[in-house]
Amino acid sequence: MFNKYIKLVITSVIIVWAVMQFAAAHIMNGISLVLLSGIFIFFYFKNEILLLAFLRLRKQDFAGAGKWLARIKNPKSALIKTQEGYYYFLQGLMLSQTNISQAEKLFKKALTIGLSMNHDKAMAKLQLAGIAMTKRRKR
Repeated sequence: MFNKYIKLVITSVIIVWAVMQFAAAHIMNGISLVLLSGIFIFFYFKNEILLLAFLRLRKQDFAGAGKWLARIKNPKSALIKTQEGYYYFLQGLMLSQTNISQAEKLFKKALTIGLSMNHDKAMAKLQLAGIAMTKRRKR
C-alpha cells in the first residue's frame, strides 16, 4: 500500500517513539511499538500486495490476482529488487494464459532482475521452455 521509502520512514518514526516511551519508563508501550515497527519492516521485505496476489494464485483465482497486481502502478519505485522480479514473474503467469509473447518477455525480465528462490527460477525457466515449445523453437 505504501511506497518502500514511506515504510522505512514510518518504521523509523515508530522506533523513535518507542525509545521515547522506554525513556519515560513506559516499557510495555515501548515493546508494543517495537513490535508494530516490526510489521512495517516485514512488509518492506515482503510486499503485502504480492503476498495477497500469491494467495489468490494458490486458490486458482487469476482474475483476483490480476486485480491485486494492478494496484502496483510503478514497480520500480514501489518494490525492492527481488519483489520487482516476483512482480514480473506473477505478471508472466497471468499473461501465459492469453498472450504468450508478452509473457515470455516478462519471464525473461523476472529472471534478469532476479528471483530469490531456486524453485521459482526453475518455474520461470520451465515456463520459458513451454513457451518456446509452443512457438516451435528449439533454442
